[in-house]
Amino acid sequence: MDIVVLCGGLSTERDVSRKSGQMVAAALRENGHRAVTVDVYLGIRGTYSGPEEIFSRPAEESPAQIPLQAPDLGAVARESGRAGACRVGDGVLDICRAADLVFLGLHGGDGEDGRLQAMLDIYGVRYTGSGHLASACAMDKETAKRLMAQAGVRVAEGRIVDRSSAHAPAPFLPCVVKPRAGGSSVGTGIARTEEEYVQALENGFACDRELLVERYIRGREIDVGVLGGQALPPIEIRPKDGFFDYKNKYQDGAALELCPVPGLGRELDTALRETALRVWDALGLEVYARMDFIVDAEGRIWCLEANTLPGMTASSLFPKEALAAGMDYGTLCQRILEESLRRYEK
Repeated sequence: MDIVVLCGGLSTERDVSRKSGQMVAAALRENGHRAVTVDVYLGIRGTYSGPEEIFSRPAEESPAQIPLQAPDLGAVARESGRAGACRVGDGVLDICRAADLVFLGLHGGDGEDGRLQAMLDIYGVRYTGSGHLASACAMDKETAKRLMAQAGVRVAEGRIVDRSSAHAPAPFLPCVVKPRAGGSSVGTGIARTEEEYVQALENGFACDRELLVERYIRGREIDVGVLGGQALPPIEIRPKDGFFDYKNKYQDGAALELCPVPGLGRELDTALRETALRVWDALGLEVYARMDFIVDAEGRIWCLEANTLPGMTASSLFPKEALAAGMDYGTLCQRILEESLRRYEK
């Protein structure tokens, strides 16, 4: 198959996405497909005669790197010469329409919020992952929380805060402050005092116009992936310092990621998987996703969020869960491809 792996974009998870895209494309080529990575923001660079030339191009030689700080998106736009331009670069739609399938290796606002899926739907382009409506609902943390709560999933008490209400005292302490729509914990902070709350708001507003302030739930962070409607083995994250922020996610050795989870017990394992599937159904997700949970001292399960395009780097959680279920990376990419094609057979 001819496959475009869309990655990059202009979200705070740009660097993670580029790494995911390169790894996915390499795995798909090993599986016999003609796969090419395309940065959805930068577009196809240079001159080319048509799609056939693009799919025949050699793989990128320099591997993408994930710095310990989120990218400066303003600098990316300026250096590309596309500042103020459309978020979809030159030639992207044409090459996607020529492909048999588009593998979405995007994370964050560019790719996970449903807008790109809606555009591809309009042009009849087949792509991996959930559809545009489910993607939009999951990306908006407040909307997702409401849908999950209606389905009987326990979620933390929270409030939406914008700049007009930022002067008010923290609604809860300790609390978690996070962008209403974002990922990789960029702009997310934990505040235990009013001073820390003010700083957390400042950091959050650098990423989004609206923030979700939630009551802090202390406990074990355990994530559960779902592939094709089947829950994968849970994975526990234990940061060595602080919480599972952007740095701890992508710095080697900054966190322990345990799968299978030691001492989890069959009952809690089953409950986590069942809750992940309940979130999956509540949000209308398809193909694959990863749900993030906190298990408190009383064994109660709280859902933090659902990720509709989970990371696919070597350090990402979803591939590690798949490996624990007996799927190596190449097999996982092929399964995502096959499950995505199955969507269009319904």
